[in-house]
Amino acid sequence: MIRVAVAGIHGKMGTMAAQVIRDAEDLELVGGFARERDAGNAVFSDFAQMLQQTEPDVVVDFTTHPVTVELARECVEHAVSPVIGSSAWTNAETKDLRALAEKHGVGAMLVPNFALGAVLMMRFAEQAAKIFSSVEIIEMHHERKKDKPSGTARATAERLRPFVAKDVAIHSLRLQGVLAHQEVIFGGPGERLSIQHNSLSRDSFAAGLLFAVRNVRKQKDFTVGLDSLVDGLLR
Repeated sequence: MIRVAVAGIHGKMGTMAAQVIRDAEDLELVGGFARERDAGNAVFSDFAQMLQQTEPDVVVDFTTHPVTVELARECVEHAVSPVIGSSAWTNAETKDLRALAEKHGVGAMLVPNFALGAVLMMRFAEQAAKIFSSVEIIEMHHERKKDKPSGTARATAERLRPFVAKDVAIHSLRLQGVLAHQEVIFGGPGERLSIQHNSLSRDSFAAGLLFAVRNVRKQKDFTVGLDSLVDGLLR
Protein backbone atom coordinates (compact mmCIF):
# COMPACT_ATOMS: atom_id res chain seq x y z
CA MET A 1 0.00 0.00 0.00
CA ILE A 2 1.42 3.38 -1.06
CA ARG A 3 0.74 6.19 1.40
CA VAL A 4 -0.16 9.40 -0.46
CA ALA A 5 -0.79 12.99 0.62
CA VAL A 6 -2.12 15.79 -1.56
CA ALA A 7 -0.81 19.36 -1.41
CA GLY A 8 -3.42 21.84 -2.56
CA ILE A 9 -6.10 19.33 -1.63
CA HIS A 10 -8.96 21.85 -1.63
CA GLY A 11 -8.36 23.03 -5.22
CA LYS A 12 -10.14 21.46 -8.18
CA MET A 13 -7.17 19.34 -9.23
CA GLY A 14 -6.39 18.47 -5.61
CA THR A 15 -9.98 17.40 -5.01
CA MET A 16 -9.86 15.19 -8.10
CA ALA A 17 -6.54 13.68 -7.04
CA ALA A 18 -7.80 12.93 -3.54
CA GLN A 19 -10.85 11.09 -4.87
CA VAL A 20 -8.82 9.08 -7.39
CA ILE A 21 -6.42 8.03 -4.63
CA ARG A 22 -9.29 7.07 -2.30
CA ASP A 23 -10.79 4.89 -5.03
CA ALA A 24 -7.53 3.02 -5.75
CA GLU A 25 -7.16 -0.26 -3.85
CA ASP A 26 -3.36 -0.05 -3.70
CA LEU A 27 -3.18 3.57 -2.50
CA GLU A 28 -4.04 5.17 0.83
CA LEU A 29 -4.84 8.87 1.20
CA VAL A 30 -3.18 9.76 4.50
CA GLY A 31 -3.56 13.55 4.54
CA GLY A 32 -3.44 16.84 2.75
CA PHE A 33 -1.99 20.34 2.81
CA ALA A 34 -4.09 23.49 2.40
CA ARG A 35 -4.26 27.05 3.65
CA GLU A 36 -6.87 26.12 6.24
CA ARG A 37 -6.39 23.19 8.60
CA ASP A 38 -9.09 20.52 8.81
CA ALA A 39 -8.08 18.19 11.63
CA GLY A 40 -11.04 15.87 11.05
CA ASN A 41 -9.81 15.04 7.54
CA ALA A 42 -6.06 15.15 8.32
CA VAL A 43 -5.60 18.38 6.33
CA PHE A 44 -2.75 20.54 7.62
CA SER A 45 -1.83 24.17 7.06
CA ASP A 46 1.77 23.40 8.07
CA PHE A 47 3.48 21.25 5.42
CA ALA A 48 6.33 20.05 7.65
CA GLN A 49 3.80 18.98 10.27
CA MET A 50 1.82 17.10 7.64
CA LEU A 51 4.92 15.17 6.54
CA GLN A 52 5.81 14.33 10.12
CA GLN A 53 2.35 13.20 11.25
CA THR A 54 1.03 11.44 8.13
CA GLU A 55 4.32 9.87 6.93
CA PRO A 56 3.47 9.73 3.22
CA ASP A 57 5.53 7.85 0.65
CA VAL A 58 4.37 10.21 -2.11
CA VAL A 59 3.05 13.77 -2.14
CA VAL A 60 0.94 14.84 -5.12
CA ASP A 61 1.44 18.59 -5.42
CA PHE A 62 -1.08 20.93 -7.01
CA THR A 63 -0.01 24.11 -5.23
CA THR A 64 1.02 27.22 -7.15
CA HIS A 65 4.43 28.68 -7.89
CA PRO A 66 6.64 29.46 -5.97
CA VAL A 67 5.18 27.44 -3.08
CA THR A 68 5.42 24.26 -5.16
CA VAL A 69 9.21 24.64 -5.40
CA GLU A 70 9.61 24.88 -1.63
CA LEU A 71 7.35 21.88 -1.02
CA ALA A 72 9.15 19.69 -3.56
CA ARG A 73 12.52 20.40 -1.99
CA GLU A 74 11.14 19.65 1.47
CA CYS A 75 9.71 16.35 0.23
CA VAL A 76 12.99 15.19 -1.27
CA GLU A 77 14.96 16.21 1.83
CA HIS A 78 12.61 14.02 3.90
CA ALA A 79 12.86 11.03 1.49
CA VAL A 80 9.30 11.59 0.24
CA SER A 81 8.69 11.44 -3.52
CA PRO A 82 6.90 14.48 -4.98
CA VAL A 83 4.65 14.16 -8.03
CA ILE A 84 4.35 17.77 -9.14
CA GLY A 85 1.38 18.88 -11.23
CA SER A 86 2.06 22.57 -10.79
CA SER A 87 3.42 24.60 -13.69
CA ALA A 88 5.62 27.69 -14.12
CA TRP A 89 8.79 26.01 -12.88
CA THR A 90 11.88 27.70 -14.31
CA ASN A 91 14.76 25.80 -15.89
CA ALA A 92 16.96 26.74 -12.93
CA GLU A 93 14.44 25.42 -10.42
CA THR A 94 14.06 22.19 -12.37
CA LYS A 95 17.84 21.78 -12.52
CA ASP A 96 18.16 22.35 -8.76
CA LEU A 97 15.49 19.76 -7.93
CA ARG A 98 17.12 17.25 -10.28
CA ALA A 99 20.42 17.66 -8.44
CA LEU A 100 18.73 17.37 -5.04
CA ALA A 101 16.82 14.21 -6.03
CA GLU A 102 19.99 12.59 -7.34
CA LYS A 103 21.88 13.56 -4.17
CA HIS A 104 19.28 11.94 -1.90
CA GLY A 105 18.40 9.07 -4.26
CA VAL A 106 14.72 10.00 -4.18
CA GLY A 107 12.36 9.63 -7.13
CA ALA A 108 10.61 12.86 -8.12
CA MET A 109 8.42 13.80 -11.09
CA LEU A 110 7.38 17.12 -12.65
CA VAL A 111 4.39 16.45 -14.91
CA PRO A 112 3.24 19.29 -17.21
CA ASN A 113 0.12 17.30 -18.15
CA PHE A 114 -1.23 14.08 -16.63
CA ALA A 115 -3.49 13.29 -19.61
CA LEU A 116 -1.98 10.36 -21.51
CA GLY A 117 -3.40 11.76 -24.75
CA ALA A 118 -1.44 14.97 -24.17
CA VAL A 119 1.74 12.94 -23.71
CA LEU A 120 1.13 11.23 -27.05
CA MET A 121 0.30 14.59 -28.68
CA MET A 122 3.74 15.92 -27.66
CA ARG A 123 5.43 12.75 -28.88
CA PHE A 124 3.65 12.84 -32.26
CA ALA A 125 4.52 16.53 -32.63
CA GLU A 126 8.18 15.78 -32.00
CA GLN A 127 8.11 13.21 -34.79
CA ALA A 128 6.41 15.66 -37.16
CA ALA A 129 8.97 18.37 -36.38
CA LYS A 130 11.66 16.20 -37.96
CA ILE A 131 9.86 16.70 -41.27
CA PHE A 132 8.06 20.06 -40.96
CA SER A 133 10.18 22.94 -39.66
CA SER A 134 7.34 25.48 -39.85
CA VAL A 135 5.33 25.11 -36.62
CA GLU A 136 3.37 27.11 -34.05
CA ILE A 137 1.31 26.17 -30.98
CA ILE A 138 -2.14 27.31 -29.89
CA GLU A 139 -3.19 26.51 -26.33
CA MET A 140 -6.52 27.29 -24.66
CA HIS A 141 -7.43 26.93 -21.00
CA HIS A 142 -10.12 28.09 -18.60
CA GLU A 143 -10.12 31.76 -17.65
CA ARG A 144 -8.85 31.07 -14.11
CA LYS A 145 -5.56 29.52 -15.21
CA LYS A 146 -2.86 31.94 -14.09
CA ASP A 147 0.20 30.87 -16.03
CA LYS A 148 0.52 31.78 -19.69
CA PRO A 149 1.67 29.94 -21.73
CA SER A 150 0.77 26.65 -20.11
CA GLY A 151 3.36 24.19 -18.86
CA THR A 152 2.29 21.72 -21.53
CA ALA A 153 2.81 24.27 -24.31
CA ARG A 154 6.22 25.23 -22.99
CA ALA A 155 7.22 21.57 -22.67
CA THR A 156 6.06 20.91 -26.23
CA ALA A 157 8.04 23.87 -27.57
CA GLU A 158 11.15 22.61 -25.79
CA ARG A 159 10.78 19.22 -27.43
CA LEU A 160 10.39 20.75 -30.89
CA ARG A 161 13.21 23.29 -30.61
CA PRO A 162 16.05 20.92 -31.66
CA PHE A 163 14.31 20.32 -35.00
CA VAL A 164 13.28 23.85 -36.02
CA ALA A 165 15.34 26.87 -36.95
CA LYS A 166 13.84 29.27 -34.40
CA ASP A 167 11.85 29.40 -31.16
CA VAL A 168 8.36 27.95 -31.50
CA ALA A 169 5.67 30.62 -31.16
CA ILE A 170 2.94 29.90 -28.60
CA HIS A 171 -0.48 31.58 -28.71
CA SER A 172 -2.39 31.43 -25.42
CA LEU A 173 -6.13 31.93 -24.87
CA ARG A 174 -7.99 32.00 -21.55
CA LEU A 175 -11.71 31.50 -22.07
CA GLN A 176 -14.85 30.42 -20.28
CA GLY A 177 -16.19 27.02 -21.33
CA VAL A 178 -12.72 25.57 -21.95
CA LEU A 179 -10.81 23.16 -19.71
CA ALA A 180 -7.60 22.35 -21.60
CA HIS A 181 -6.86 22.32 -25.33
CA GLN A 182 -3.64 22.37 -27.32
CA GLU A 183 -3.04 22.27 -31.04
CA VAL A 184 0.37 22.00 -32.72
CA ILE A 185 0.15 23.20 -36.32
CA PHE A 186 2.78 22.36 -38.92
CA GLY A 187 3.03 23.87 -42.39
CA GLY A 188 4.72 22.53 -45.50
CA PRO A 189 4.57 23.22 -49.23
CA GLY A 190 0.91 22.79 -50.17
CA GLU A 191 -0.11 21.10 -46.91
CA ARG A 192 -0.85 21.61 -43.23
CA LEU A 193 -0.70 19.11 -40.38
CA SER A 194 -2.58 19.67 -37.13
CA ILE A 195 -2.04 17.58 -33.98
CA GLN A 196 -4.37 18.43 -31.12
CA HIS A 197 -5.53 17.21 -27.75
CA ASN A 198 -8.58 18.15 -25.71
CA SER A 199 -9.27 17.45 -22.05
CA LEU A 200 -13.04 17.56 -21.74
CA SER A 201 -13.08 16.91 -17.99
CA ARG A 202 -10.57 16.46 -15.18
CA ASP A 203 -11.20 12.73 -15.42
CA SER A 204 -8.69 12.80 -18.30
CA PHE A 205 -5.89 13.36 -15.77
CA ALA A 206 -6.72 10.40 -13.52
CA ALA A 207 -4.92 7.58 -15.34
CA GLY A 208 -1.67 9.52 -15.71
CA LEU A 209 -1.81 10.62 -12.08
CA LEU A 210 -2.15 7.02 -10.92
CA PHE A 211 0.72 5.90 -13.16
CA ALA A 212 2.96 8.59 -11.68
CA VAL A 213 2.08 7.85 -8.06
CA ARG A 214 2.58 4.11 -8.51
CA ASN A 215 5.93 4.44 -10.27
CA VAL A 216 7.72 7.49 -8.88
CA ARG A 217 9.35 5.62 -5.99
CA LYS A 218 10.80 3.06 -8.39
CA GLN A 219 13.07 5.86 -9.60
CA LYS A 220 16.08 7.28 -7.78
CA ASP A 221 16.19 10.62 -9.54
CA PHE A 222 14.11 13.35 -11.19
CA THR A 223 11.91 12.93 -14.28
CA VAL A 224 9.93 15.44 -16.34
CA GLY A 225 6.74 14.13 -17.93
CA LEU A 226 5.18 10.70 -18.32
CA ASP A 227 7.06 9.53 -21.41
CA SER A 228 8.86 6.70 -19.66
CA LEU A 229 5.54 5.37 -18.35
CA VAL A 230 3.92 5.60 -21.77
CA ASP A 231 6.87 3.66 -23.19
CA GLY A 232 5.90 0.82 -20.90
CA LEU A 233 2.35 0.84 -22.22
CA LEU A 234 3.53 0.79 -25.84
CA ARG A 235 5.81 -2.22 -25.47
